Amino acid sequence: MSFKLHLFNFALSLLVGLPVAHAAEEYPPLPTWKCTTSGGCVQQNTFVVLDQDSKFARGAPGSRTVADYAAMGVSTSGNALTMYHYVKTSSGLNNATPRLYLLGADGKYVLMNLLNQELSVDVDTSTLPCGENGAFYLSEMAADGSGGSGGSGAGSGKGYCDAQCQGFCCNEMDILESNSMATAMTPHPCKGNTCDKGGCGYNPYASGQRNYWGPGKIVDTSKPFTVITQFAANGGRLAQITRKYIQNGRQIGNGGTISTCGNEGTTGGMTGMGQALGRGMVLAMSIWNDAAQNMVWLDSGNNGPCASGQGSPSNIQSQHPDTHVVFSNIRWGDIGSTTKA
Repeated sequence: MSFKLHLFNFALSLLVGLPVAHAAEEYPPLPTWKCTTSGGCVQQNTFVVLDQDSKFARGAPGSRTVADYAAMGVSTSGNALTMYHYVKTSSGLNNATPRLYLLGADGKYVLMNLLNQELSVDVDTSTLPCGENGAFYLSEMAADGSGGSGGSGAGSGKGYCDAQCQGFCCNEMDILESNSMATAMTPHPCKGNTCDKGGCGYNPYASGQRNYWGPGKIVDTSKPFTVITQFAANGGRLAQITRKYIQNGRQIGNGGTISTCGNEGTTGGMTGMGQALGRGMVLAMSIWNDAAQNMVWLDSGNNGPCASGQGSPSNIQSQHPDTHVVFSNIRWGDIGSTTKA
């Protein structure tokens, strides 16, 4: 494809609202905004790409179609991304469990440089029951998708890594792991291949705020809300991570602050997490449940109100087959620049 033809196809796709094709793949468009206090927010021409290991997508990585994204429970509309865990087929429900990454118009992952910056997103977790996890997080993946198995290629959804060392080990910042009953934000710094796998998270319920998160609670998860995560720096070093919410035009505080994170000599701690944020991290989004632990680390016992066994995948599939999460209006930039409330 010539450069001029590529630009023509790209411009046409923006005009008609259809997915754009880098090489052969049709990437669902998901516009985002980069913001400054002086210049406001500027729309970015961004897209989402499926992870290379997306089992119900028939097309090979790098050549997937709109139908492949639909088979994985993924769709976009305007600035909103919707991910379904289960997809209905003629033979029953497919356990799609999609994971996606934010892709730029240049075919590379978007690197968000977030040290002394903030990231905001509108979220709808209303259909996520106990045991389900709508995850919105950052991974220090390479912009070109290199470093993992299967060679490089951001346009093919390659190069995934996290602090659990899936793919390979890298810094991970869990902005939001949540369902309608519980939530957590968790830095997972790494130093080489030594990662803080448990992380140093903040969960309102575990911190004693039993009336903070849930349907009809202070953050009413039966309705959409905005999540703002700020990464304040002092002298070029990450000083604290702060969470705020906006719902019904009103800012909600007491969402949590993290100012320490493990042993800096072993895993890098807050300093290492800040350095990764300064270098730039890739936005990943997923929906999943947990056959091994039923997500009790997120929403049961001291972590949330869910009963033992309530979050089993079999229970979710039978009782909540339409479970899905919506992420929209993604903005990042100077602290205080991404929202108006």
